[in-house]
Amino acid sequence: NMIKKWLNWLLDFFLPKAAAVKNLEAMGSIGFSGRAQRSRELNGQENLIALFDYRDQLVRTAIWELKYRGNQTVAALLAEVLFDELSAELSEREIFENFTRPLLIPIPLSKKRRRQRGFNQCEILLTELAKLDTSKIFEIKNNLLIKIKDTPSQTKIDSRASRLKNLRGAFAVNESAVAVAGRNIIVIDDVATTGATLSETRKVLRRAGAKKVLGFALAH
Repeated sequence: NMIKKWLNWLLDFFLPKAAAVKNLEAMGSIGFSGRAQRSRELNGQENLIALFDYRDQLVRTAIWELKYRGNQTVAALLAEVLFDELSAELSEREIFENFTRPLLIPIPLSKKRRRQRGFNQCEILLTELAKLDTSKIFEIKNNLLIKIKDTPSQTKIDSRASRLKNLRGAFAVNESAVAVAGRNIIVIDDVATTGATLSETRKVLRRAGAKKVLGFALAH
């Protein structure tokens, strides 16, 4: 928390909040959700879902505020939109697929990346989601999936095949966290470009015995 506060102070000092950020923080979830362009099959991959188009400048601003500043106000805004989408998705899948009370987990960071950033932006998002989930429709487990290999940033790699190769063997299930076998799981990411990260984590979770795994990204 101290590292996060220090980083935020430095960012605010050297990069003061722009008008776009102030407008974003003042925007309600209804206004922001209207920008959603939901994709149910990211890059043709079934069960990989993305909500917003990353080319939308305001969406990009929101992701950057969450990812690099750990902006709690923006995290709460994004969580409201995501919660509504998750609720609708679960309502439909509960009827047709018996997809009930899933484990909700964030894409993990490597130990090195987490030390550098001071926080995991997806964990911040899930903390805000938990506040909204008063009916306990899902169960949050931040430490179920771990990243055991520090890999180069996916943004520096162009092709999906190369991205998948970069992530091979990077994730593992933390067996001390909770039993995975037979559970429905939803993996949450901030940005999915080719879906490689979500695909790789799904494979790891399925090998560990997960029943069904969905991938949800804020933007693509």
